[in-house]
Amino acid sequence: MAKPTSGKALAERRNDAMLKREFKGIGVFLFWISGIINVLALTGSFYMLQIYDRALTSGSVPTLAALSVLALGLYLFQGVFDIIRSQLLVRIGAKIDRILSPIAHRVSVDMPRFGFSSAEALERGRDVDTLRTFMGSQGPVALFDLPWVPLYILFVYFLHPVLGAVTLGGAVLLTLLTVWTELKSRQLANAVHQANIARSAIADSNARNSDIIKAMGIQDRAVHRYTKANSEHLVLQTQVTDITGTFSAISRVLRMLLQSGLLGLGAYFTIHGQMSAGAIIAVSVAASRALAPIDMAIGNWKGMVTARQAYKRLRETMVALADLPERIDLPAPKESLRVEKITVAAPSSGQVLLSEVSLEVKAGQGLAIIGPSGGGKTTLIRALTGIWPVLRGSVRLDNADLLQWKEEVLGRYVGYLSQEVALMDGTIVENISRFAPKRDGKGVVAAAMAAGVHELIVRLPDGYDTPLGSQGTALSAGQRQRIGLARALYDDPFVVVLDEPNAFLDTEGEQALNKAIAGIKKRGGIVIVVAHRPSVLEQMDLVAVVQAGKLTAFGTKAQVLGAQQAPERSKPNLQPVRAAE
Repeated sequence: MAKPTSGKALAERRNDAMLKREFKGIGVFLFWISGIINVLALTGSFYMLQIYDRALTSGSVPTLAALSVLALGLYLFQGVFDIIRSQLLVRIGAKIDRILSPIAHRVSVDMPRFGFSSAEALERGRDVDTLRTFMGSQGPVALFDLPWVPLYILFVYFLHPVLGAVTLGGAVLLTLLTVWTELKSRQLANAVHQANIARSAIADSNARNSDIIKAMGIQDRAVHRYTKANSEHLVLQTQVTDITGTFSAISRVLRMLLQSGLLGLGAYFTIHGQMSAGAIIAVSVAASRALAPIDMAIGNWKGMVTARQAYKRLRETMVALADLPERIDLPAPKESLRVEKITVAAPSSGQVLLSEVSLEVKAGQGLAIIGPSGGGKTTLIRALTGIWPVLRGSVRLDNADLLQWKEEVLGRYVGYLSQEVALMDGTIVENISRFAPKRDGKGVVAAAMAAGVHELIVRLPDGYDTPLGSQGTALSAGQRQRIGLARALYDDPFVVVLDEPNAFLDTEGEQALNKAIAGIKKRGGIVIVVAHRPSVLEQMDLVAVVQAGKLTAFGTKAQVLGAQQAPERSKPNLQPVRAAE
């Protein structure tokens, strides 16, 4: 009985089939145009054969002229077809880029939230660049020429069987050399890739923490750390280059020895009347052409291995996305957010950070999540917003699990302000509108006014069109937090989740925050706030206490805070799932 096919295998087949459909016609055309180029490449051999055996022996200048004109025309045709093939390969590389770049970037954006470094995430984009660059190199040319090597061997065989056998032996020897190159370089190539990721991760970390490095005087240590990783990468890179370079040099020497040997054997057979003088030159040219694709493949083997590994990683990326099911459009949520016995683990390590948490918040209510640092508050927030998947249980908007929503649709109903406010490289209006395709000035201004940041923005030189630069570092931490709040409030999302929104705010900013929270509740939305400062609790209806990865208390503000302030009294019977009205 056959084993059932796994979902991953089916996804791989679907993606392979899609790519084959996309490029099958072009691949067949390139195969046949390569055949034409390789047939025309016999022009030199035939020309030499006719010149030495016909034109010189007859002493006919018109014959020489006719042969030369014919050869010139055939060479021109070969050049035209070579140009066509080269341009097609470049365009195939560009098409691969257009197809795979959006997919690769989508995964690159997703990877950091699962614990991968930004350097690892950006590797997917570099993989696309690797494939595109490879398609414009001599590697694909060698691969398309390899199937036509027997054509030249047969040509040499018809001139003399022994010379054909020698040429075949040389081709087999170079092929074995190619296989040996593959075996020796495969494992090292993967190690080089991993070393490059490690080096890039350190470089990225140093660049992002430049202020700390400068202020604390650890620039030399940071550079030393990078230098050490770079040295390890260079050692592995040198080993791979040594292998491919050595085998490439050996193949060139063998090729020259074979050509010289064929010339010597040809001369021997000519002396004994078994070949003509023109056949010697024709054999040399044809044999050289027969071995050229193999020699070229060895010379470009490093690029071939790199491109193959890049394609493998991209195919895995496509499999990951293919496993995502299609979702239907659900009606806009308007009733509640319910958490049902969720358990959450850190994606990077698998360590359980939150377990068996249940609560419910209804439209028009505000929930404050409090507790000691490291207790699991931010983990809960990540689960509520869908940033981290839950191991068990579910997070539901109007009874629909978050997994049932399309990501882009869910984003319209959820506003989020992270603990470390990250503004994107763009203008203020672009950041607040979440880079909406159409400029929504009215909605952006409304969100800014709701966050109490409108006056601050219009005082900037370019107002709402002020570019923020990378990470929004042109603004202070408080300004970034208030613009981040405006982004969370944009388009009146049903659920607004704020992780320590007042960490960098002054008194005026906290007043604006409380006003914004009141506005969310008034329009029937839900607001969830992680807070350490008591000022935010004024607008909250419910309080959840999270510590040591558990929900230790949940209920109305009076119930929970009253129980904490009077521990000597027995705690009220709080319902962990259903909030008090």
